[in-house]
Amino acid sequence: MSTLMNRRTALKGLGTAIALPWLEAMAPVSMAAGTAAAAKPVTRVAFLYVPNGMHMEDWTPKGVGTLAELPSLLQPLKNFKDSMNVFSGLALDKAKANGDGPGDHARAQAAFLTGRQPRKTNGADIRAGQSADQHIANHLGESTKFASLEIGIEPGRQAGNCDSGYSCAYQSNFSWRNETVPNAKEIDPRLVFDRLFGNGSSKDKDENREKRDRLNKSILDFVNEEAKSLNNQLGASDQRKMDEYLTAIRELEQRIDKSREAKNAKPTFKPTMAAPTIIPKDAQEHIRLMSDLMVLAFQADLTRVVTFPFANDGSNRSYPVIGVPEGHHELSHHGKDAKKQEKIAKINRYHIEQLAYLIGRLQAVKENGKSLLEQSMVVYGSGIGDGDRHNHDELPVVMLGGGNGLVKTGRHMRFPKDTPLMNLYLAMFQRLGCPAKTFGDSTGVLSI
Repeated sequence: MSTLMNRRTALKGLGTAIALPWLEAMAPVSMAAGTAAAAKPVTRVAFLYVPNGMHMEDWTPKGVGTLAELPSLLQPLKNFKDSMNVFSGLALDKAKANGDGPGDHARAQAAFLTGRQPRKTNGADIRAGQSADQHIANHLGESTKFASLEIGIEPGRQAGNCDSGYSCAYQSNFSWRNETVPNAKEIDPRLVFDRLFGNGSSKDKDENREKRDRLNKSILDFVNEEAKSLNNQLGASDQRKMDEYLTAIRELEQRIDKSREAKNAKPTFKPTMAAPTIIPKDAQEHIRLMSDLMVLAFQADLTRVVTFPFANDGSNRSYPVIGVPEGHHELSHHGKDAKKQEKIAKINRYHIEQLAYLIGRLQAVKENGKSLLEQSMVVYGSGIGDGDRHNHDELPVVMLGGGNGLVKTGRHMRFPKDTPLMNLYLAMFQRLGCPAKTFGDSTGVLSI
C-alpha cells in the first residue's frame, strides 16, 4: 500500500497553517490493483449543553422505539430523525444536593460530564472530576493537532461566588482536565479561528493577525501560491472539494470580521496592545459562528473532541428576537404559569434550531463517502430536567449521528428511573475503543 498525500499536509504561509480536508488523494492505493482502498473511518465526538432545564412536556416523544412524530421542541430536527436517539430516564445524582444545600445550577453543569459531586466552595479549592470529553481526548487526541477544543458563548469568572456558595468556576467551565483543573472555554470566534488556522506562539498569532488586518488581507492570501501548486496535483473531485473548503474558511473569516467591526470601518491597532476582542451581540450569529468553526475543525481533522455549552447554567440571557424579553433563568421558575411556560418553550426551541443548524452543517460535509454527521456522536442536553423543579432526573438528552455505524439511530429509548447519565458515556467509551470499567457515578454500560 502507498499513500499519495499525507493526512497531516497543511498549507503554510505567514503565521498560517491550514490543515486540509479529507481528499481522495489521501486514500491508500493498492499497488497491485491500482485502486483506492477505503480509509480507516475517523469518529468525532461533541458534547453540547443548554442551561436551566427544558419544558419536558414538549420535549419527550410519546412512544418508545422507532421515532415517529417528533414533539414540538424537537421538530427543528425532523430532517435528522433517522440519525438521532432520544434518551429518557437518565439522571445526574451528583447534581442533587446530597446534603450540600442549594446550588443546583453549579452542580448541574459541573457534574454533566464528570458524574462527580463538585466540592461546595467559592474559594480556590475547587474539585469535580475528569470529564468524559477528556477521557476520550486522552485516547484519541494524539492523532490530531488539538486533543480537544473547548468553545462556548457566554463568558464567566474562574473565581468568586456564583451560586449559593459554589465557585463561579463550576458554571463557567464545562470540560475538566482532572478533578481540580477545568478547561477554560474560548468564546471569541476570532481567537478560535486563529487557534485553528494560525501558526506559532500566541504572540506570533497576535502579530500576524495585526499585520493581516493592517494590510486588509485574508488568512488565505498568504497560502495562495501553495494552494495553487497543490491544486495542480489533484483530480477534479478533489479540486472541487478544496475550493469548497477554502471558500468556507474565507466566508467564515468574513463573517467573524463583520461581527467584530462596524460597517465600512477599518480596525485600528496600537503597537502595544493586542487585537480587540469583540463578541457578537446576536446570540444566533455567535452560536452559528462557533458551530461553523467546530465543523471546520472536524473537517480538517484538527480535533476529534469538542465541548460547546450554548450558555452557562443559570444564565439569565433574554431573547427579544423571538419575543422573549425576560431572562431565561427568571422564566425557568415559572410556577406552572402558562405564559411563562410558553416563553420557556420558545427559548428551548430556539436552542434546538441552533442545534439543527450545526447538525445540518455536519450533514453537508462529505468525507470518504460519508457525511461528518454519520461519522460523529453529538450529545446535547441539560443537567436539569424541569427548570422550575430543579430536578436532576428525567433529563433531556439526545444523541445525533451514528459514529461510523457504532450506534443504531432513529429511536426513542426509555431507561429505568434514575439510570446514571454516566452509563451513556461508558457505552460511548466502549464503542470508541477507550473503555473504562467505571466513570463518575456509573453503574454499568448503557445499551444503545
